[in-house]
Amino acid sequence: MSDSTQGTPHGERPTLKTIAGETGLAVATVSRALKDAPDIGEETKKRVRAVAQRLGYRPNRAGVRLRTGKTNVIALILSTEADMMNHTSRLIYSIANALRGTAYHLVVMPYFPDQDPMDPVRYVVETESADGIILNQTRPGDPRVRYMTEQGFPFATHGRTGEDAGHPFFDFDNETFARIAVRALVRRGRKRLYLIPPPGNQNYSLHMRAGFIAEAEAQGVVCEIAEGYTSDSGADTVEAAVTARFARLPAPDGILSGSTNAAMAAVTGAERQGYDIGPDFDLVAKEAIRFLKRFRPEIIVVHEDVGRAGDFLARALISAIERPESDICQGLDVPHELDIAPWVQGGM
Repeated sequence: MSDSTQGTPHGERPTLKTIAGETGLAVATVSRALKDAPDIGEETKKRVRAVAQRLGYRPNRAGVRLRTGKTNVIALILSTEADMMNHTSRLIYSIANALRGTAYHLVVMPYFPDQDPMDPVRYVVETESADGIILNQTRPGDPRVRYMTEQGFPFATHGRTGEDAGHPFFDFDNETFARIAVRALVRRGRKRLYLIPPPGNQNYSLHMRAGFIAEAEAQGVVCEIAEGYTSDSGADTVEAAVTARFARLPAPDGILSGSTNAAMAAVTGAERQGYDIGPDFDLVAKEAIRFLKRFRPEIIVVHEDVGRAGDFLARALISAIERPESDICQGLDVPHELDIAPWVQGGM
């Protein structure tokens, strides 16, 4: 017997009417509860979902689309170059978790470095294969944002775009992060700071660079931005580049990394030249999943709550799909010095 018929007599496919009979509620109430309608109480929603799960209820998506024109699909479009180990995996999980118990399910659509980022966006919009899109790695004047806005297609972005007033977004304040990082390094007595930035064509890279330069100037220390590679470059590339940079004197004594992978590669590269983290240099990085202090406890870590970002984006996009006349949901995660994980000599 399939999962969709396990709780019904004679193997019948459970329907909204079946759930209504089990709960004593009207079919319309059951339907709205399963869609997470705001006018239905949480206890009622929990009761309806519990019965639906026990019966193995699954909406007939072909029927739903015929009746409503909706797919009940959210498409998450991601570059394959993203930091899968620490950032993107957490984003996928948190969006999927936020959609649990709603009428929506998540489809992840990757695109490759040699592919036009517009391709998956056009595909979803033109085929109407999803009700809304979440995307990240936003760029100045992002053509994907302009296209979806012109098409009137619901979307949300992980990152600001420069056209933020007109769409939902959630972003981490990378300018403030860079300023916090510079101040943390200066407090350790560091005077020659080196930034391994994200790719320059992405908005959060511009924010991070601006904060790094401005705070270094305010603190009166030397600042240098890596050239020829970025925090999204492969670990081998970052390690080789940092090894070469530390071979030139004067070597940096403070590093700010735009990704977890680049942070580990940078430490290894400096160590290859005989420099020890802690005594000879310090490094600041942000991470979504707590890992770096297991690699080197001396790394200065700022936590980025990507789980909060995914949850916010999922709910903001559902609001844009179902209540387009409502206020646009936007969020900014601003880090503070207190977000820096403590440094413990010799261990965690």
